[in-house]
Amino acid sequence: MIKDPKQTAILSKIHKPGDVRALEGDQMDTLAQELRDIIISQVSAHGGHLAPSLGVIELTLALFRSFDLERDKLVWDVGHQAYAHKLLTGRADAFETLRQKGGISGFPRMAESPYDHFGVGHSSTSISAALGMAMARDLKGEDHEVVAVIGDGSLTAGLAFEGLNQAGDLGRKMVVVLNDNEMSISKNVGALSQFLSRKMTTPFLQRLKSDVEGLLATIPKIGGDLAGYAKRYGDSVKSFFTPGILFEAFHFTYVGPLDGHDTATMVKVFEEVKKLNKPVLVHVMTKKGKGYEPAESDPSHYHGVGEFIPETGLARKFSGSGLPSYTAIFGSTLCSLAAKDDKIIAITAAMPEGTGTECFGKNYPDRFVDVGICEQHAVTFAAGLATQGYKPAVAIYSTFMQRAYDQIVHDVCLQNLNVNFFLDRGGLVGEDGATHHGAFDMSYLRHIPNLVVMAPKDEAELARMMVTAFGHDGPCAVRYPRGTGVGAKVSANPKPIAIGRGELMRDGEDAVVIAIGSRVYPAVEAAMELEEEGALKAAVFNARFVKPLDEKRILELAGRFDRILLVEENALAGGFGSAVLELLAAHDALDGKHVRQLGLPDEFVEHGAQKELRHMLGIDKDGIKRALKTLCG
Repeated sequence: MIKDPKQTAILSKIHKPGDVRALEGDQMDTLAQELRDIIISQVSAHGGHLAPSLGVIELTLALFRSFDLERDKLVWDVGHQAYAHKLLTGRADAFETLRQKGGISGFPRMAESPYDHFGVGHSSTSISAALGMAMARDLKGEDHEVVAVIGDGSLTAGLAFEGLNQAGDLGRKMVVVLNDNEMSISKNVGALSQFLSRKMTTPFLQRLKSDVEGLLATIPKIGGDLAGYAKRYGDSVKSFFTPGILFEAFHFTYVGPLDGHDTATMVKVFEEVKKLNKPVLVHVMTKKGKGYEPAESDPSHYHGVGEFIPETGLARKFSGSGLPSYTAIFGSTLCSLAAKDDKIIAITAAMPEGTGTECFGKNYPDRFVDVGICEQHAVTFAAGLATQGYKPAVAIYSTFMQRAYDQIVHDVCLQNLNVNFFLDRGGLVGEDGATHHGAFDMSYLRHIPNLVVMAPKDEAELARMMVTAFGHDGPCAVRYPRGTGVGAKVSANPKPIAIGRGELMRDGEDAVVIAIGSRVYPAVEAAMELEEEGALKAAVFNARFVKPLDEKRILELAGRFDRILLVEENALAGGFGSAVLELLAAHDALDGKHVRQLGLPDEFVEHGAQKELRHMLGIDKDGIKRALKTLCG
């Protein structure tokens, strides 16, 4: 297996997209294998999105062969499948830095390459973005092509259909490539997925057409005319049995389905499609994980994977903590609570494994709903359940919950419904970078009336907050980080926490750290080390609640200490620290106080390991120590 792009026969000579167009047929096959080798080698060493990128290598080559990316625009959806695109656009030598701090991003980024025509990271945006580019092209009097590539999983989202609807109505020339591998991250769900799965082979259609024509021809007197009519309009038979009828309804010319691993055929089709001055949808069938047996056999596991041994596909063994993740604690606690309360219903948006709700689906299939990539629908669907006395648990990553902001406000909180939001990946997520950091949830949730917002310091507190949420009459949100906690033992019968009540973790004399969520234990460790060093003695208060704040205890602490450090793993603008400052200002409690905030800056944080990013931003133990020393002079 090739591990270094410089050692390749073909890839080493590809420096820009136009170089692909100059290759011969057999060179294309060699290049496809080289791309697979490099992607497998890199992802096995550092982790990344393996199966989706392996599944579109031939499609990527066909697109590069058919379109001129010096002038034509290519928009990838989500970007999980863009590794081959990066390797073919001058980034092969930097590919070993993929998703690492200071290296290239795991997703297309306009600032990274002129060939990344639109930055992505969340799903279902490609059609709308491409339509905007097509309209801009026409207004400027230009004549280049615009192509959007979207997966069948991403096509389940409402945004994709809004784009299709508008594109069909405007009639602008553009190409939408539907990459159909029958799954997104997890197996696709919903009626649309079932419809797209009605694959009719060409031999079947030809036999059907022949049989119909033969049958009609036997009808006395009018049979010949009917058979001729059927022959002339035979394509309508195909449209009836394939997804073409759906896309034709959106005023798209439908072509397919095609073998997405047959580069030559796709090139021929794309060349013909370019002659059409209208919206066209090309439906290609691909296999996720193509060319790497472990990924083909288990594409869900290898969608986003950590380091593994390429020869076997087995994960590399690390001397890690061996502790269960917050995600696992959430999933097991949810199952245990559901065993005692049949009103609890779990909802996820195409992420049962990622959110820890997979076990709930197996144990309580009648009370589990995967809505697909439809976060807005998930929230309003949950609101409907809550009106009928159920207790929906909406488990969605923090960054993806941003898509449902209006539904949280109007459909849940305005009506004060008992919907519980569980936001995994709150804070810095690591190598997936700016599009995936849960940097804003405390800010975009805390100002919404009726909503209780919590963040646990450890695994045991997460379980207690879940009990608190299900016992509260009204909406609640619990945000917790990616990865493992500190190993706090979870009670078999967790007790609720009084809403709006924090806890003093340790007392002190010189300063107080008011922290929340993942930053509580680093604050405790920092305070302990400073005391051991004889530098200062700091108190540490675990706020627990972003809303409502423990106003009484915080004001008492502000009365005792002149030096206050506020620590969170959220955007400083409008976040937890802002809430505390607003409280102190409202009670005239800031006079003579020295207050400093630690959190995420007013910028998009790039990719890198969680530990690296927390250190860089000064919100780890060492950063808190430095801040306390500075604060105390």
